[in-house]
Amino acid sequence: MSVLVVGSVAYDGIETPRGKVDRVLGGAGSHIALAASHFTNVRLVAVVGDDFAPADEEVLRRRNIDLEGLERAPGKTFFWQGVYSESMNERRTLVTDLNVFADFQPRLPESYRDTPLILLGNIQPSLQATVVDQATNRGFVAGDTMNYWIERTPDELARTIRSWDAILINDEEARQLSGETDLRASAAAIQAMGPTSVVIKRGEYGAALFHGDDCFLVPAHPLTTLVDPTGAGDAFAGGFMGWLDRCGIDRSSHPEQWQSQLRRAVVYGSIMGSFCCEQFGVDGLRNLTLERIDARYEEFQALLAY
Repeated sequence: MSVLVVGSVAYDGIETPRGKVDRVLGGAGSHIALAASHFTNVRLVAVVGDDFAPADEEVLRRRNIDLEGLERAPGKTFFWQGVYSESMNERRTLVTDLNVFADFQPRLPESYRDTPLILLGNIQPSLQATVVDQATNRGFVAGDTMNYWIERTPDELARTIRSWDAILINDEEARQLSGETDLRASAAAIQAMGPTSVVIKRGEYGAALFHGDDCFLVPAHPLTTLVDPTGAGDAFAGGFMGWLDRCGIDRSSHPEQWQSQLRRAVVYGSIMGSFCCEQFGVDGLRNLTLERIDARYEEFQALLAY
């Protein structure tokens, strides 16, 4: 099995109360792919410039991420720079240079088209739709979006998410997309738009899964050292989707087992998000072992037990 991931591969400049880095590997696609790679095979569709370093490509290859869909274009790789507040609950963007990402048109290699699980990172809704149209064996489609697309392209976004099985967004975006203030009401309104599963990421407060009438809440892992929250939501999505692929449950034949695995996927998403926050860029995801992941899963079980 494999997960098809579409998103940005970028360079980030990050400053937090824990330090500063001028240029590290980042981007939604990188974080998603690295997190998911600890559970299953990953096929990555993205674009980078001719300044993309071989060492950073090797970071992805060492995790056995298939890079046939990684396009190299003349120009510079997408670059983002930001500064976090003392509490790290807020960040200020200093630089957003789309560079080659501005003209990104996702094209699936022939070998990718039959991938049943698809995770669409936060890109323009029309581009997300073209990816789904190119897929020939869609089994489960999940996607992310953001306030920019909710504000600027609401009709396009509505048409795009209609075909999704799951959407993963933060609480502010859920309220904005649904027009509701209560999270349960927000989830119900979004489910009416198409996705049967709604995952609402709540940062330091954890995450909520709404699947049908079922609601499942997971706390955030209590970290002793929060270094860099950049990409934590994308790492969450990678862990979520990676686990669903690894469990191998046929959701149409075993709906109760599928619902149970959705809950577990949210826990693994939270786990991968927590590892991401412990180092700058993707460093918290690069050298993980399944033993460390399983140990943190046991810690989550203790947090949820009463």
